[in-house]
Amino acid sequence: MNRIIRSLRAYPMEELNRIKAELKEKGIKIYDFGTGDPKEPTDPKIRKALIDAVPEVSQYPSVSGKKSLRETISNWFKNRFGVGLDPDSEIIPSNGSKEAIFHFPLVFIDTDIPDKKKVIFGTPGYPVYERGTLYAGGDPFPVQLKEKDGFLLRLDKIDRSILEETKIVWINYPHNPTGATASISYFEDIYGICREYDIILCSDECYTEIYFDKKPPSALQIGKEGIVVFHSLSKRSGMTGYRTGFVAGDKKIISDYKKGRASFGVATPDFIQAAAKVAWSDEEHVEKRRRIFMEKRQIFIDLFKSINLQFLHPEATFYFWIKAPSILTGEEYAKHLLKYGIVVSPGVNFCSGIEILEDKCSSKYFRIALVPTVEECKEAVKVWEKAHKDLGF
Repeated sequence: MNRIIRSLRAYPMEELNRIKAELKEKGIKIYDFGTGDPKEPTDPKIRKALIDAVPEVSQYPSVSGKKSLRETISNWFKNRFGVGLDPDSEIIPSNGSKEAIFHFPLVFIDTDIPDKKKVIFGTPGYPVYERGTLYAGGDPFPVQLKEKDGFLLRLDKIDRSILEETKIVWINYPHNPTGATASISYFEDIYGICREYDIILCSDECYTEIYFDKKPPSALQIGKEGIVVFHSLSKRSGMTGYRTGFVAGDKKIISDYKKGRASFGVATPDFIQAAAKVAWSDEEHVEKRRRIFMEKRQIFIDLFKSINLQFLHPEATFYFWIKAPSILTGEEYAKHLLKYGIVVSPGVNFCSGIEILEDKCSSKYFRIALVPTVEECKEAVKVWEKAHKDLGF
């Protein structure tokens, strides 16, 4: 087995699946707030588009994807962010955002240049930034995101010597797992530093469409040179199982990335592209999803206030980042909730492997994803109240 694979701990979502299977065997009703995979149905128009596009003879799709899809994405991006994207040179369809994020360092980390292969990312954060770096032979450099900074990755606090050795910086706002958001001025500041040190700025933007008031910005609103953004229909349109999204930005980077993707064999199937085209063309189903998530959000705001749990008020995403009661870690509190069938993600799941190896991760937090239906959320609140009370609070 590859030594990198041997060195990695189990992927957090796979561990949650194992725990849920054990609960089912015990006959305990599960309220799953662990994996970010909401239950709201995919819009019928999208499902029909996919079904109608399944051919009698299925042939290899192209890495570039269908021009009609790229044009649809370009139109959507212009309408949403006010940024024009050339559908022929600045957009590539992807199989969701996860595989694209994972593969990106494989193309751009040059292991023959040892003094330029660091990859900076925030922790807590999405585990794939680190794992893609490791598989590519890069040097992960996790930066602890702090509550006092609004969980923003602060490049201005990183030593110049580190920045000089950095090839890629990953940012993710709205943020998983905290739900934190970033302003245009933040993007401007971090972009300026990346340009100064010749760093590729990668912005994971798959949560920009799950918001409750102010629309989150895109990094491409402040420039294209040296910037690549990653978008997905998984959260926006409830298409997690379809695996469809796109990568866009600097045309030179996109061109180089396209060459790499041809070797990976990850072109998006044509029938999924047909469904994606319908999804990017429609906002009505997205607005409906936002209203549902807003209702769920209020249910848990009321709960956490009533039982005195501290949390970051989510302005976007469908996540809550919550502090465990003072006498417990996030992991200990999560294990207690499991006894009652409530599945949450301990904060340690979002720590980097380096932190865990060096015993620097003792997260007080845990995350919930607003995955169950509204009615299931209402049921879960009653169970949660009892579980919390049984701790003596």
